[in-house]
Parts: sequence; C-alpha cells; structure tokens
Amino acid sequence: MAEVFVSHEELQKLAASKLVQAGLDLNHAEVTAQVLVHADLRGVSSHGVLRTEHYVRRLNEGGLNKNPSFSFDQTGPCSGIFDGDDGLGHAVAKQAMNEAITLAKENGIGMITVMNSSHCGALSYFVQQAAEQGLIGVAMTHTDKIVVPFGGAEPFLGTNPIAYGFPAKTNKPIILDMATSNAALGKILYAKEAGKDIPDGWGVDEDGKSTTDPNKVRALTPFAGPKGYGLGMVVDIFSGLLAGAAFGPHISKMYGDYNKTRKLGHYVCAINPSFFTNKEDFLTRMDGMINEIHQVKPADGFDQVFVPGEPEQLKEEKHLQDGVPITESVYQYLSN
Repeated sequence: MAEVFVSHEELQKLAASKLVQAGLDLNHAEVTAQVLVHADLRGVSSHGVLRTEHYVRRLNEGGLNKNPSFSFDQTGPCSGIFDGDDGLGHAVAKQAMNEAITLAKENGIGMITVMNSSHCGALSYFVQQAAEQGLIGVAMTHTDKIVVPFGGAEPFLGTNPIAYGFPAKTNKPIILDMATSNAALGKILYAKEAGKDIPDGWGVDEDGKSTTDPNKVRALTPFAGPKGYGLGMVVDIFSGLLAGAAFGPHISKMYGDYNKTRKLGHYVCAINPSFFTNKEDFLTRMDGMINEIHQVKPADGFDQVFVPGEPEQLKEEKHLQDGVPITESVYQYLSN
C-alpha cells in the first residue's frame, strides 16, 4: 500500500481535529494526538494515527467519555489512585504520570494506579515524560486477551506492555517499551492495513499453528515462552488487580462493544535518583554506560550496538526532518 509523508505538525493537527469533530474535549484531543504522533515519529505506526478511526468510533458510539472529569486521591506520601472517568487513555495516563512525577520530586517515588481508563497508546511517551524531568519512569497496562499462556492452546492474557525510561546527562534517555507478546497486536493490525506479511512466530491461527498471514492470526504468543508469559501476568497484576480492574479474559475487548466503556487500569511510577544516590553522578554514569555499549564490537550483520529505544530515536530524528510516513488510506481518513 502506498505511503505519503506528512509533517508531524500537520499530522498532529489532523488527528486532533478528527477527535474534536467526534466531540472530544479539545485539550484531551491535543494530548491524544501528541501521543499518537509520538509513536509514528518513532516508527511504531501500530500505535500512531492509524488508531484515530477506532477512537472516533468509540466516541461516537458512547464507549468513551467525551468530557471526562479526572480525579486524584493521594493515598500516601508516595502513592495515589487516579480516576480517568472513562476518558481517552492517552490523556489519562499523561496526567497520572504528572502526578507520579510530582510525588517523586517531593518524596523520592511516585506510584500511581489508574482506574476507569481506556487504551492509552505507546507507553514510551509516558516514561519519557519522567526521563525528561531527570527521573526514572515506569509504565504498565493490561489489554484484552489475545496471548496464549505458555503451554496453553487458547488466549488468556493481553499483550500487556511494560516500559521504562532512564535519563542521562548528555545522551538521550534509554527508553525500553515492549509488549510481553512476541509482537504488539497493533503491529499485526498495521501489517493487515499495509498488506504485508508478519514474521513467523508472531501469531497463530485458529488451529494454534504459526502463520505469517496477519489476516489469519487468532492469537499471539508470549516472547521467550514462559518468561514473557510470566512477565505478562506481572503486568496484569500491577495494572489490573492492583488498580481494582479486571484481568485476563475478563477485560472488555478493544474491538467490540463500542458503546461500552472499557474500565482499563494502568500503573505508572516515577523514581527520583537523588533520593538514592548523587543525581549528577548517576546521570554521568548513565552516559558512561551508553557510551561503552556503543563501543561494543558489533556482530556480523550489524553496524553498531544500540541501547534500548535508540533505533526509534534515530527514526524520530529522520521523520522530524523528512516527514512521517503513513498509508494513503489513513491520510485520506484524517483529511476528510
């Protein structure tokens, strides 16, 4: 499928405008567009403006609160509960991380569970929020069942992503953002939209056999077998059970029941290094670690060893200069 290149500023305006047309609060629409374009800039198109049409449908059919009233209950010096009032998860998670950052600056750590939310997009955005403030960021969220547990023949957990952000002094932050499945569902959907095959091992068909055809995928597999399965369960406990939300097969579907709110949970955390060590020394040593990793001899087929998130950062630099590639169909939808 043909692609077009659009400046990130235009893409953000188009996505926000589309959400506002559907009745979403302007501020929340702009925040959501920022998170979506953040993903596209980093080359994670599965979590970018491609998703706008889905959010518009939920807004139109009543599955999202168009003008939510957020609330925050600080339950201790380092803890709190954030209620998203069934709003779009991007705006919910951003404000929840802001609360965590405030607590971390005051008391060393801010740990927030989020309730009554919805799909929040790329977690890298929220841990980068903390890293840009010189803090360590952590974010987790559960999703509806699509991943088979290790040893199982039917899905039980979601892709259940987890992300970390670590600041450095002169280098860009280390950003680790990953699904606990071999691939995020959004990447399967993007491959389907783009008419491309997927790598072997990402998904299984209705018979539980691996397939490279995204149209035949009925479930995903956990990365590294029992390790990804175990970590996926940990994410569900932190972002689901600890937040008083549903877990596994009890989580409402993203693609279905568009007139019902999803009541998703998230977990965000900010950690202030200065409460544990000398902050300047920590940032300098982070630079040292990054620089030494860059000096590791690359294996055959590789030009350089990167730290987590660095390939995406390089794509972001390129897309800021050359424009963001999106499919023509997505661009046409946003432009109409």
